[in-house]
Amino acid sequence: MSKVNPKVPLMAAVLAALLASAATSARAQTAMPGGVEIGATDIGGVVTGPDGPEVGVWVIAETTDLPTRYAKIVITDDQGRYLIPDLPSATYQVWSRGYGLVDSARVARMPGQRLNLSATPAPSAAAAAEYYPGMYWYSMLRIPSADQFPGTGTGTGDGGIPTFVRNHEAWLETLKQSCQSCHGLGSQNIRRPSEALGGFGSSYDMWLRRIQSGQAMNNMTTSIGRLGPERGITLFAEWTDRIAAGELPADRPRRPEGLERNMVVTLWDWASPTTYQHDAISTDKREPTLNANGLIYGSPEESTDEVPVLDPTTHLTWTIRHPYAHPNTPSSADNPLGNSPFWGDEPIWDSRTSVHNPIIDHRGLVWFTARIRPGNAQPSWCRSGGDHPSAHVAPLNVATRHLSVYDPRTQRFDLIDTCFNTHHLYFGYDADHTLWTSWGGATGGAIGWLNTRRYLETRDARTSQGWAPMILDVPGWGRRGEYTEPNQPFDPNRQRRIIASLYAVQPSPTDGSIWGQSMGIGFSGVDQPGYLIRFIPGPDPTNTGLTEIFQPPPGSFSPRGIDVDSRGVVWTTFASGHMASFDRSKCRAPLTGPDAVTGQHCEEGWTLYRFPGPQFAGLDPGGSADHAYYIWVDRFNTLGLGNDVPIASTNGSESLTVLVNGRLHQLRVPYPLGFFTKNVDGRIDDPNAGWRGRGVWTTTGTRTPFHSETGRGERPRVFRVQMRPDPLAR
Repeated sequence: MSKVNPKVPLMAAVLAALLASAATSARAQTAMPGGVEIGATDIGGVVTGPDGPEVGVWVIAETTDLPTRYAKIVITDDQGRYLIPDLPSATYQVWSRGYGLVDSARVARMPGQRLNLSATPAPSAAAAAEYYPGMYWYSMLRIPSADQFPGTGTGTGDGGIPTFVRNHEAWLETLKQSCQSCHGLGSQNIRRPSEALGGFGSSYDMWLRRIQSGQAMNNMTTSIGRLGPERGITLFAEWTDRIAAGELPADRPRRPEGLERNMVVTLWDWASPTTYQHDAISTDKREPTLNANGLIYGSPEESTDEVPVLDPTTHLTWTIRHPYAHPNTPSSADNPLGNSPFWGDEPIWDSRTSVHNPIIDHRGLVWFTARIRPGNAQPSWCRSGGDHPSAHVAPLNVATRHLSVYDPRTQRFDLIDTCFNTHHLYFGYDADHTLWTSWGGATGGAIGWLNTRRYLETRDARTSQGWAPMILDVPGWGRRGEYTEPNQPFDPNRQRRIIASLYAVQPSPTDGSIWGQSMGIGFSGVDQPGYLIRFIPGPDPTNTGLTEIFQPPPGSFSPRGIDVDSRGVVWTTFASGHMASFDRSKCRAPLTGPDAVTGQHCEEGWTLYRFPGPQFAGLDPGGSADHAYYIWVDRFNTLGLGNDVPIASTNGSESLTVLVNGRLHQLRVPYPLGFFTKNVDGRIDDPNAGWRGRGVWTTTGTRTPFHSETGRGERPRVFRVQMRPDPLAR
């Protein structure tokens, strides 16, 4: 994709004129029934069905008149009324969508006009179910019975379930943390596979072919292997056969209620239809008024080196090419390629940099976890015998993803060679603005960081970085001492190093500790449960850092994503279908001794919140089929629901799930079907503008945006979610 200059004089002049015209005419308002005013930038009316007003249905307005496709979504109130506010001047197609309905006819309208919509009841239960969130469909999967575990790995009786898959938890962890976390399993294209796959003698043969499609086939075949190849394919084939025969979800979703009806969602297209966006960033997560009304940056991971950018005030999008340092940096174009029903033999991914996560600092610089060289081109000072202080303690021979920083003012990238792998990243609250990173995979035996103040002063990656092993204080010495390695026998009189495979990372704003999270064996491949991990750096983290681990409580398993609220309470989500908090201050037992190695020493610190929606048949009803990719805590009330509100990216229910006053609410984005997001961040553009000056930002996060309802031409979208005080607020 070519770069578009956002400062083209003619375009700027046209946009300025449009904005000025809208501002001038905004004084003109018309009243609609119930005394609601429609301003010159609004569209409003009533949605009515055969039985009267339709309550809790979505109204969508979309246009292609702006520099990029733009849409806005609201929800009707208890009288069927709606108000879509703050629309740029354009002609919009407007329609309603809701549970129990099919889409109404699309009607063209411009801002300042009233529009009453006639809802269209679904002609059948099957037609209504097409609008359900994906989890209602994939909860129909029949999970192997308890007598199939542990697996034998032979294919006899259990269909090849591996021996390390010991129970339902490990099997479900793969299903949710691998399969669902990359693709929306219940979306239309998954539950009714494209006929373009070809003709097959059975659905088993179709699924065997399907998981070998495209450049993500490596991940898909690995995941089906963890499920048990024969068993996994048989279950998916049987699931699609039942759906093809007309079977419907046993549960039905409810329409939005209460505060859920106050949601306003704004959507912009960005990037290309082949781009897989992992995340987006709008501000410094520690200071949400920074970069007010500014640019949004994305991270396209394995799909491309073109970092997408959105200017939400002008609706312009463009890309910035992320560089790499070494000519032999591997490319995703080198991945095995299976013929795709959407793209044929075309390799649509060609990224060398594998940009995974972005974050903005207090200076407005954008930092990325990115690959800049081959993994084995490790500097000698990182390795065994190297002269870096951290290499003396924990030498590292391979790093497959590193760091970079982009300065929007100079449009300069700096590539930062790290000895440690990077995955997620987050700034600390210290004077050095230390950037902490997580480290996935079976070799994740260390935690790494970059002193960004020192790096920006010296541009010296070597002296600005460090890493440390994770050491459990089994004897309770309170300081670093002699420890055993993971492959050595346990000794209760010595400390113990662990390999924890950090997935998430999050500094605490209260005490300087660094929290992380690792998933269980079904995802990580490391023979251990999922943990929360607390790293206490000390004055010299490489030599003084100590670690604590905490296992999830009974009834839950496999944490994914992490954040820490302003009180130091840790929040995560579980593959068991829960949001959870962990308050270390509630721990009663000592956090040392033999239990330090298991993490089973503070059940009292946990509180679980079950995600709404159905559960798989035959499994613990205390859990849910729903699943979240990550979690973020809104410490600064950027969404308007209060401080310290946790927000889970529940892509099974195609929503953001928020916890307010002890109750979970799902903010579902109904268009395009298959809303799939991996993280959010919040920004305050104007603290004096009420709800209109606040919102959280995210992006389409699925690897396959072409699986959504709009098909192959669908581009990833940026979403801004805002909460009004009521469904008709302007």
